[in-house]
Amino acid sequence: MSTLIFQISAVWLLSILAGFPLFASMGLAAFAFVLIGDFSASIVPQKMAQAMNSFPIVAAPLFILMGNILGAARITDRIVAFATAVLGWLRGGYAHASILTSMIFAGMVGSAVADAAGSGAIEIRAMRKAGYRPETAASITAAAATIGPIIPPSLPMVIYGVTADVSIGRLFIGGVIPGILMGLSLMVMVAIIARRQGFRKEKFKGFREIGRTFFNGFFALMTPPLILGGMFTGVFTPTEAAAVACLYALFLGFFVYRTLEVKQLWPILIETVETTGLVTVLVMAAGALGWCMSISRVPQTLTPLIVETIRDPLVFLLVCNLILLVVGCFMEALAALLILIPILVPAAHSFGIDPVQFGIIMILNLILGTIHPPIGVVLFVVTRIANVSFETMSKAILPWLVPLLVVLVLITLWPPLTTWLPNHVMGP
Repeated sequence: MSTLIFQISAVWLLSILAGFPLFASMGLAAFAFVLIGDFSASIVPQKMAQAMNSFPIVAAPLFILMGNILGAARITDRIVAFATAVLGWLRGGYAHASILTSMIFAGMVGSAVADAAGSGAIEIRAMRKAGYRPETAASITAAAATIGPIIPPSLPMVIYGVTADVSIGRLFIGGVIPGILMGLSLMVMVAIIARRQGFRKEKFKGFREIGRTFFNGFFALMTPPLILGGMFTGVFTPTEAAAVACLYALFLGFFVYRTLEVKQLWPILIETVETTGLVTVLVMAAGALGWCMSISRVPQTLTPLIVETIRDPLVFLLVCNLILLVVGCFMEALAALLILIPILVPAAHSFGIDPVQFGIIMILNLILGTIHPPIGVVLFVVTRIANVSFETMSKAILPWLVPLLVVLVLITLWPPLTTWLPNHVMGP
């Protein structure tokens, strides 16, 4: 069986080097496994279909749709205005406001790329007008966008929950405290750099301005409480929450703010289908390849080896952090999750590590790869918005990784940061 695994790994690697998309290379590796192993070729499409036969995964396209609706309805503008009124008077206020906007936006879309693309243009433009260097403004926006998949709702958490058979509701709740810590740590970094780079302070516009912007953006700001409140109280499941959020976004766009037109629905649906298609084929291909790994007993073989080699849970987590950080720099986060979950989650379970804590650690590690070269998809987004070179951004982002890595270390060393709130809300 080890020879067979070597052969399909070779097929996988060669197909990637040949320029095939990741999902295609995974599918080819699965077909290579069944053909070389003398299994029926019909098993691969069966396992691919089976991977999608899951009610929780319905949340993925719905959350993608909601993010596209919110972006098309220009609801982000109202959130940015409120965040600026609250924090704009501090030194480096526009940077603080950018981070707060990302934290609020994270409670709506659950995607780092959607966060950066949705609010990035407004935030970067405001910071540049205030005298921030373009690469600094773009770096702050990119770093803050990583909060998106940590504060619920979160597309990576849905994928992790489905693949690892972990409660998505517990994952969502477990991400609240780490997400808030990420925002606060970035604000501390802003306070430090603000004095060094001479960020100016804006005049406090008064509580009336805060009240005015809050009133203008009230219904948009209620999106995160609506989603989280409904899940916490048991009114609807995380999957149903995605459907409710879509309806709420349509209600805001058509009837409350009237910034959405019927003719925009078709482009929104097309964009949603395209993004969903990418996620779906990855999940399906990973499902087939995961079956191949299971049949070949790769997880069952590697887990005892890992446990015998490392023995200490903390050392295991630190090793996982290093592996995931490196993988995140070279592979898209969702694809990396689907590949590594069958290998690492059983080992984490053997060490007695809470699956919620381990899931958030995995996701945060891989999301940091979106703001680090060479893949750095969020970096590419903010580079285009800020009109700076990718090389310049690659250097400018490095200091902003430090506070995020500090939060990663904290949730690794102290499990209650990720487990206390789910246990308090949903029970042990």
